[in-house]
Parts: sequence; structure tokens; C-alpha cells
Amino acid sequence: MTTESPPPLPIRVDRVSKRFDKTLALDAVSLEVGAGEIFGLVGPNGAGKTTLIRTVLDIIKPDSGTVEVLGHAFGPADRDRIGYLPEERGLYTRQPVGAVLEYLGALKGLTRSAAKAAAHRWLERFDLADMAAKKVDQLSKGNQQKVQIAAAFLAGPSIAILDEPLSGLDPVSARLVNAVIREYAAAGHTVILSTHQMNLVESLCSRVFMIARGRRVLYGDLKEIKRQHSSHAVLVRSTADYRACPLVARVADGPDEEGLVQVDLVDAASPDAFLAWLVAHNASVERFERLSAPLEDIFIRVVQTTAEVA
Repeated sequence: MTTESPPPLPIRVDRVSKRFDKTLALDAVSLEVGAGEIFGLVGPNGAGKTTLIRTVLDIIKPDSGTVEVLGHAFGPADRDRIGYLPEERGLYTRQPVGAVLEYLGALKGLTRSAAKAAAHRWLERFDLADMAAKKVDQLSKGNQQKVQIAAAFLAGPSIAILDEPLSGLDPVSARLVNAVIREYAAAGHTVILSTHQMNLVESLCSRVFMIARGRRVLYGDLKEIKRQHSSHAVLVRSTADYRACPLVARVADGPDEEGLVQVDLVDAASPDAFLAWLVAHNASVERFERLSAPLEDIFIRVVQTTAEVA
């Protein structure tokens, strides 16, 4: 009996380094991204995110290490299998929106009729169907951003790399783009989000790669990363006198609207130990949860620590 080998990973970066004169932009970076995944790429300005993206896209050649796309070294045909949304605008501003999308679709290998159909379909999806005949520079900044996102998805690439996709979008448009990204990944495509918006990463991504000074500083399951970096605090609703517990460092002044009280534990204590104390003291515990640190707080803390040790 033969077993089928697993499909190749959409992206595999193995010990990639890149130097520009005296600047080490990437320092032995390794990561893997799976099919159907929304993967977060975060880091401060100048951390190496753009260099990493351009290395994956074969725009920049690494000094050492290897990059594989869909199971092999990047080849000419792979340019049609990857959609890219750069942070800077890349549209022909004096041309009609529909014509621009059709042209970009043709560059990705679509026939003229297929490019036209895809352009119409994506403009409809982004509520821009009535703007196909307008020139790009007649659109608002937010609508131009949606056109550029449509261009990244237009040819149905296996991999979509989006750099700050919500730039310039109002809340309604941002919600629409988020829904499109989820749909695209759910269909089996791979999406990489490069962004400074930690709330976007938390809402969409299951795994994250954080880079600082060209080096990996965090990588893995987002929930596990947040668990590892969470504070020594819990939210609890019970009948106990928390101040009587030797594991407690501080108790918030009063419960919130749900009756929850934030309890900060001493550094040596764990939430499990505190819960055990509550049970041992016959407290009626209605709710108990570890207080998770926002990804933005983790980001700032890690970046500051990296700068201090550099």
C-alpha cells in the first residue's frame, strides 16, 4: 500500500541572509507558510520585512540560504502564481479602472476575456462595479486601495502577499477587505499579511513571524505566543476574598460590568495555582480566565528588548 506524500509548502525560507553594505537586513531567517493559511509578518520599520518579501518574490537574491515556492526554487512561471500588494501605489492613475485591471490580469497570463471577467467579478466584490469606466485618479484613496487589492487577487494566485492592505480604508471597507481575505484563504490559498496593525493580525492570523534587526524574534502559533507572554493576571468572578491569598499581588478596585475582577499575581505564582487555592478555600467560581496580553503590547516589549541587547 502506497501513501501519498503531503503537498509541498507554499513558502519555505531556510536560513536566508542578506547584507546591504554594512547593514545585515536578514540574518539566517527561516520560516514556513502552509496552504490555506493567513500568516502574519510583523516588525518595526527597517526590521527586514520588505527585504524578506522581495526575497520570496525573487526580486532580491539572498547571500546565503534557500527559498522555495510551492515546493521548488522560484522560477519564471511562479510570477503568475503569486499576487503582490505593495505598500506604495502601483496603478496607472490616468487609465480607466477596468482597463487597468484587465491589463494587469493579462500580465499574469489571463486571456483577454478571462481578464475582463475577473476584473468585473472583483470590482463587484469590492462594491466598485460602477467605477470601472472612471480613471484611477478620480477614485478616493480608499477605493484606489481596493482596486490594488483586487489586482493582487485578480488571477487567482496560489499565494497572495499583502503589504498594509488596510491602508487608507474606512471601517466599512476594512471589514469588507477582511472578509475577502478570509474567503480567499478558506478556498485553499495562502495569504501573507505584512502590517503594523496588530489588531488586524489578531483578527485574521493563526500564526505570526516577528522580525527585528533582521532576526526572528517571535515565530509560531499566535495563541501560544500570547499565552507565553501573558501577564501574571486573571479575570475572575467568585465568592473568594482574593486579598487573603498569598499568591495575589494586587486586586483591582472593583468589578467590571460583568462582575469580573482583575487579580494580579506575584511573579512566582501561576493562574493554575491561584485557581487551586480558590477551590481549596471552597470558593464558588463562576468565571476564571487568564488575562491575555494584546499582541501590540508583546510587539512593543519584544522590540524594546531586542534594541537593548543589540
